[in-house]
Amino acid sequence: MSLNKRFSQQSHKKLTRRGLILFGAQVAFMGTLGLRLRYLQVDQAEEFRLLAEENRINIRLLPPARGLIFDRKGVPIAENNQNYRIVMVREQAGDVAEILDRLGKIVPLTPDDYAAALKELKRRADFVPITIAEHLTWQQLSAVSANSPALPGVTAEVGLQRNYPMVEDFAHIVGYVGAVNKRDLENEEDQDPLLQIPTFKIGKTGVEDKIERRLRGKAGSKRIEVNAVGRVMREIDRIDSTPGQDVVLTVDQGLQNYVQARLIGQSAAAVVMDVRNGDIMALGSAPSFDPNKFINGISSKDYNALRENKYRPFSNKATQGTFPPGSTFKMMVALAALEGGFIDTREKINCRGYIDVGNQRFHCWKRSGHGWIDMKNSLKQSCDVYYYELAQRVGIEKISAMARQFGLGTKFELPLNAVNDGRIPTKSWKQARFKEPWRIGDTINASIGQGFVATSPLQLAVMTARLASGRNVVPRLIKSIGGVEQMVAPQQALGISSSSFAAVRGGMVAVSNERGGTGFASRVEEASLRMAGKSGTSQVRRITRAERKSGVISEADLAWERRDHALYVAYAPYDAPRYAVAVVVEHGGGGSRFAAPIVRDIMLEALYDGKPPLSAYPKSQRTRIGNERKELILRGPQT
Repeated sequence: MSLNKRFSQQSHKKLTRRGLILFGAQVAFMGTLGLRLRYLQVDQAEEFRLLAEENRINIRLLPPARGLIFDRKGVPIAENNQNYRIVMVREQAGDVAEILDRLGKIVPLTPDDYAAALKELKRRADFVPITIAEHLTWQQLSAVSANSPALPGVTAEVGLQRNYPMVEDFAHIVGYVGAVNKRDLENEEDQDPLLQIPTFKIGKTGVEDKIERRLRGKAGSKRIEVNAVGRVMREIDRIDSTPGQDVVLTVDQGLQNYVQARLIGQSAAAVVMDVRNGDIMALGSAPSFDPNKFINGISSKDYNALRENKYRPFSNKATQGTFPPGSTFKMMVALAALEGGFIDTREKINCRGYIDVGNQRFHCWKRSGHGWIDMKNSLKQSCDVYYYELAQRVGIEKISAMARQFGLGTKFELPLNAVNDGRIPTKSWKQARFKEPWRIGDTINASIGQGFVATSPLQLAVMTARLASGRNVVPRLIKSIGGVEQMVAPQQALGISSSSFAAVRGGMVAVSNERGGTGFASRVEEASLRMAGKSGTSQVRRITRAERKSGVISEADLAWERRDHALYVAYAPYDAPRYAVAVVVEHGGGGSRFAAPIVRDIMLEALYDGKPPLSAYPKSQRTRIGNERKELILRGPQT
């Protein structure tokens, strides 16, 4: 019995211990479960409530602020303005048509707006935000935000819109931005995800296009939590975008505005260069256009009006247009003759008004001729026969080599569209192009900047700057990017003798400052700022022998397209050069009459860094010039 009793007592102790262990385990489990339930029901209640509402995390790109563009003095010429807009995400909106109807009761939407929104929503992926309306007022934006519960998938945003405050003045330099199209995507090498954002704009022309990557910046991103109806519940985290780099141009806004105003009514171009470092101070092309119209898509009416304008406002005539340089080319022939030892400055050539070469007669612009004339006076009076004779002595190869040394026939690397390299012909060029040999008549025509010779206003400005400085000045348009100064091209001496330079420069001084000079009427009266210049008139039609007998038709009686081009180049002050200016007035007529006054006015504006005093002009012209200045439409710091 005692054995059974002891066994029973031992068994009871084991059961009690196991029960306690089991009970403790149960208590621990229940305690853990209770704590877990409390954690889930209390501490994590908000998170699970959001999950219950079918929330999910979206990642959205943050477009960067586009870099600004300034003139050399810090005046903004391409800026970013705030733009209030409404965007919609299709997969969050549900019934898109219904949501658009609701939105239309808050924000005015035209039938075209509806159609464009539906088209874009169908074209893009479900999760991509599509712009429905932009350029809203603050009141409209607030109304949309207040009604957001009834507008699933719709979000009010504040973005940035490119703006060009100087309107037409910089259209051909800065260009404009526009929406990304299929061609842009095809040309993109690394497929920047920014280009997939429907509202994103990239550079299309000019500096905006050529320095696009530096102006664009880099995208940021944010992770947001949205509920089933598309409402943003919270922002989880954000990586800010990197703004584009600011760009400073060499151009002076005030001078650029004056140039554009001075060219109004003409089909013309003007270039102003700093002789000392190659900085382009102004690059004008007229007529121009308003680049702001292209940012959100120009209307067909406005676009067709620009496209059909015979003065070609889309063309940057300063760099893209090429024209026969006319008599502005004579300095190249003179230098080639002097450097080659084919003539000296004292030798005179007899101009009877023409020369006969073989069975061809080549006329001077002055029908009665200039008589016996030396180099200085050949430039001063722009005698053609003098240069016909020089060209026969020198030959086209040496003339062309000299022209290239002064920048003609050269394509300069500027951040602009379609910079033209012009044409400086040689014998091999003609053989390759036309399968014909070079003839002496070709050389004679080239000697006065006609025939096959073609140059841009930019090249003529470079030529003039090199004549003034004696160095290979290279044009520069970008002063700095992102605060880093851009390199000024090193300038080397051109290797032309001082005596040859002195002879040609002396002729150009006489053109502008001596009676009988073709540019004397457009001289600078202020002695310390006087110009050295050269006029040019290039024909676009052939004058027949019969017309010469009966009398050459007046320019005023010809259709605009058949009139001569007017050209003038100059640098000043002639004894300490600072600026070189070249102007071409397409089908403008005589260079001394129509282009020279424009060059003189622009030059004075540059030299005085603003409005010059009337005392700088010839006394007889001051009243007229004062009245003309009042009619110019100036904007910006000058107004």
